[in-house]
Amino acid sequence: MDLGRTPEARFPGEALRLSDQEVTDADLQWVVERVGEFGDDNRAGIERTLHRISVIRNRGGRPVGVTCRVGRAVFGTGKIIDDLVRTGQSVLLLGRPGVGKTTMLREVARVLADEVGKRVVIVDTSNEIAGDGDVPHPAIGRARRMQVPSTPQQHQVMIEAVENHMPEAVIIDEMSTEAESMAARTIAERGVQLIATAHGNTLSNLVSNPTLSDLVGGTQTVTLGDIEARRRRTQKTVLERKHKPTFEVVVEIQGFDRVGVHRDVGAVVDTMLRGYLVEPEVRAIENDEVRVMQNASRLGSSVSGVPQDGPKLPAGLLSLGSQRSQGSRGDEAAAVEVAREPEPEPESPRVTAVYAFGVPRTNLQEAVNRLSAPVDVVDTPEEADMFLTTKSHYSRRPTAVREAEAQGLPVYVLRKGSGEQIKQFVERFEPKKRVETQGRRTSNVVRSALTEAEEASQRVLAGEERIDLNPQPSFIRRLQHGVGGRYNIGSSSTGQDPYRHVVLRRRRR
Repeated sequence: MDLGRTPEARFPGEALRLSDQEVTDADLQWVVERVGEFGDDNRAGIERTLHRISVIRNRGGRPVGVTCRVGRAVFGTGKIIDDLVRTGQSVLLLGRPGVGKTTMLREVARVLADEVGKRVVIVDTSNEIAGDGDVPHPAIGRARRMQVPSTPQQHQVMIEAVENHMPEAVIIDEMSTEAESMAARTIAERGVQLIATAHGNTLSNLVSNPTLSDLVGGTQTVTLGDIEARRRRTQKTVLERKHKPTFEVVVEIQGFDRVGVHRDVGAVVDTMLRGYLVEPEVRAIENDEVRVMQNASRLGSSVSGVPQDGPKLPAGLLSLGSQRSQGSRGDEAAAVEVAREPEPEPESPRVTAVYAFGVPRTNLQEAVNRLSAPVDVVDTPEEADMFLTTKSHYSRRPTAVREAEAQGLPVYVLRKGSGEQIKQFVERFEPKKRVETQGRRTSNVVRSALTEAEEASQRVLAGEERIDLNPQPSFIRRLQHGVGGRYNIGSSSTGQDPYRHVVLRRRRR
């Protein structure tokens, strides 16, 4: 309801007008007087319900708009991450507004309190998890609720909950300040399980957020020695994780029945800071059963080692990602057995729309054409799946970059817009099927070249003076020399690349 406008009900994707009469000041006052007391965050509720009423005030403090957000307890919404929260690990939920973070958090509190039997304390800042009033809503089960007098005091109540009430698990909604991040780390260091939500769509957004990055280990600039920089094949000044993450698992809520799971957050963040793309484990609920639709991508390195496999991306290139932890699940068996889908046969790769800002578009398009990569270079950020820019442009924080991040669009940062950097970026989109095909093709070429060397060696032994083999790359020529040595016949390489080849001949006596 907004003063001077008609009231409306808003649903996902549509809005329904409720009346043709404009909202008056008296209408707003009538609503405000019949709900609970508004806090410093301009939120209130209705006792024994989960509804949230928020007010918009003018500069004089008078209400000029009211939003009533209908809250419902939806049992079963925590099923998709049930096996994660039962292990005792701390879990952080991310997602855009309205995607169901608080609903899932409420259900997780009930499961831990009633089914697992833990001592659970909810730090309820706006009374949104357990409802308004002194008696909490039954949707939280036997969990206890601590109300927060004002938003700036949330971190104090978090510490108070641990010091005074001996919880085994603490539930927190909407962590958004550095003080709350520090309080969460203090709680985790005392061995208490944390289940919380935070603003942000993906783990990569959180890593680049200076206020909340502490939740996943934080970042710091480190200057490497010359030997270590060469060993890592990177520049001397790099970003590294500052400390152990507060949360071992991060869950990106992509939809009401679909999530991306990042296990072993410390290793995932390390891999991101090394410049690798890492994909999450994607889960979905189908026919009331949790299924893994996409396994987490394999990390290319250990925490301190050099990446052993996977193409290296330009330093500073970030994307959303995760890794499946090899750690065991706790003694408390998960209530949900996650059924794994068989890996589908690779089909035509999905085309990714890329918007280039500060990166030569012509060079990017040429690289895409040359590599036949499934990439579409688009004209506007609205059409894009990802936003590509350079370090110099990103550091100036222009409007285009800020808008892309606000919309949750992944921002990829190249050290510079050189042809080699662009080529490495585009190569990352080459489909796996093509890489496997190239590997099989190389294997066939090697086999054919060795067969040719074997047959030529037999002919030399039979009396021929000299045989020129077909031109080959250096590593195949070395194998052909080995064949000649095995038959005790002479071999040498002649010619210039790409026509350099092996010559087999009889040894002079």
